[in-house]
Amino acid sequence: MTSRWDRTIDPRQTLYRWDLDKTYLRTEFDTFKDLVRTAFEPPSRKRTVPGAAMLLREIEATDPAGVHILSGSPEQMRFVLETKLRQDGVRWDSFTLKPNLQNLVHGRFRSLRNQLHYKLASLLRSRVLVRDIPLEIMFGDDAEADAYVYSLYADLCADAVEPGVLDLILEAGHLYEEERDEIHELLAELPKQECVGQIFIHLDRVSPHFAFDAFGPRVCPIYNYFQAALVLLQWGGLAADSVLRVGDEIARTYGFSPDALGASFMDLVRRGFLGKAVAQALDQELEKARVSGAASRWGSPSRAFLEDIGPRLEGVPSIPSLERKDIDYVGAFSADRARSRAAKRRVRWRR
Repeated sequence: MTSRWDRTIDPRQTLYRWDLDKTYLRTEFDTFKDLVRTAFEPPSRKRTVPGAAMLLREIEATDPAGVHILSGSPEQMRFVLETKLRQDGVRWDSFTLKPNLQNLVHGRFRSLRNQLHYKLASLLRSRVLVRDIPLEIMFGDDAEADAYVYSLYADLCADAVEPGVLDLILEAGHLYEEERDEIHELLAELPKQECVGQIFIHLDRVSPHFAFDAFGPRVCPIYNYFQAALVLLQWGGLAADSVLRVGDEIARTYGFSPDALGASFMDLVRRGFLGKAVAQALDQELEKARVSGAASRWGSPSRAFLEDIGPRLEGVPSIPSLERKDIDYVGAFSADRARSRAAKRRVRWRR
C-alpha cells in the first residue's frame, strides 16, 4: 500500500534527534584497537563530519523544540564527548549514552554490541516524555541499523506495526526477555501519533543509496550535510541563508568544489528528494545579497554551483511528490544486517 507523503516543518514545533559516531563524529570502532583509541582520544583529537557542526548550529538558531543526542558510545565517555560538542559550539537538550557497565554487571553480554534494544527503548522512553512535540527529524548513519531502528520507531509511534510483527523482530534481534518486556511496557505508555518526518542517513561507509529503498522516502540517504540542509530548506526547516552557510563552510573548510556542491544537489533531484523550488530560493537569497551590497558574504562556490545547475532543472517539479510505502520489517531485518556487515567488510578491506 502507498500513500502521499508530505511533511512541512515548523521549526519551533520540531525535535531533532542526532546519533553521534559516524553521524556527527568521524569515529572508527571496527577493531579492538579502534575502540581503545576512541576511548582514550582527547576531545581535541576527535574529528567532526564535514558540515555537521555548522548544520547543527543552524538548526539550533531556528529555536527548535529540542535537540536530543542518542549515542551508542558508553556512558564513561560523556565528559570527552560533551567537551567536544561544546568546543564545536553545539548545544543540546538531552544526551543519552549506552549503559555498558550496567549491561556487564547484569550479565547482558549480547547487549554490549546490540543496538536494537538500546536505541529503540531509548527513543520510546524519550517519546513518552515529549509527546506534545508534533514532529521529529532524525539523523543517523549506515554503519549499523539506524535506518531500520528509526523507521521502526516511527511506525510504532504511528501504530503501524502489528504486535506479532514486533515480536518477530525482537526475537530476530536476540533481545533478552526483560528487554522485550521493556519495549512492550513503553509501547503501552506511548501516545499513538505519526510524529517522524525525515530520517537522514549519513553514508559514512558509502553504502549504495538504493540499499535503503525498502524504507521508503521517509529515509533520505545523504553523502554530505549540504544535502541534508537542502532537504530541510525544501520543507521549511531552514532558511536559504542557513543552507548557503553550510555549503560555504563545506567548500571553504573541506575543499568541496562548485561541481561537488552541484553534484550533491542533482543527486537528490535524481533520487526524487528535491525539487527546483530549493534552487530558486537559494538564487533569490544570493540576488537579495547582491542588491543590498552584501554579495561578498557568500563565497563563489555557492554562486557557481547555482549557475551550473540552473539549466539542468528544466522540467523538474518545484516540490517532489513522495509516495510512502509499507515496510516489511521482518524481511528488512536480515537484509539490513547483511548490508551493515558488507559495509564493515568493505571498510576493513580498504584499510
